[in-house]
Amino acid sequence: MTVETQLNEVDIQAVGALVAAVQEDAAKARTTWAAHVTWQGGFRSRAKVRGFDPTPSDEPTGLGGGDSAPNPVEQLLGALGNCLAVGYAANATVAGIAVDRLTVDVKGDVDLHVFLGLREGHAGFDSITATVRIESDAPREELEALHAKVVGSSPVGHTLGSAVPVAVELA
Repeated sequence: MTVETQLNEVDIQAVGALVAAVQEDAAKARTTWAAHVTWQGGFRSRAKVRGFDPTPSDEPTGLGGGDSAPNPVEQLLGALGNCLAVGYAANATVAGIAVDRLTVDVKGDVDLHVFLGLREGHAGFDSITATVRIESDAPREELEALHAKVVGSSPVGHTLGSAVPVAVELA
């Protein structure tokens, strides 16, 4: 389906051009993303991504930080919510669905025993739950199809839900 008019504030022509470029040359689908993190003292650090202002990070006071910014696990939850929002906006636009309002509430449970050095094992989230609310005049069946498409194609969602190799090397 080709969307000719502006819908959901999505530049669908740019997305369409990317799809066409990948269809013409599959190598263009392979991308690399990067962040440069600099420690600022205490539990504060900042992540520099492309040309954007650095994103600060800190821990809550109860974990020994100064509570000056979201901590890394909160940022990870935010990354999932943001990734899902992009997926809903893009896929709704392609499907011709006008979205009036979209919210994604993400929460996760972490047991701090391993982080605090009190036991060995899994240090990450035990579970993550996202609740999506879409206000739209589209029929429920279309919203359910949109939901299935987004959940099935979210890069951050798939990364969190899969065993992805992570190599942390000391240079």
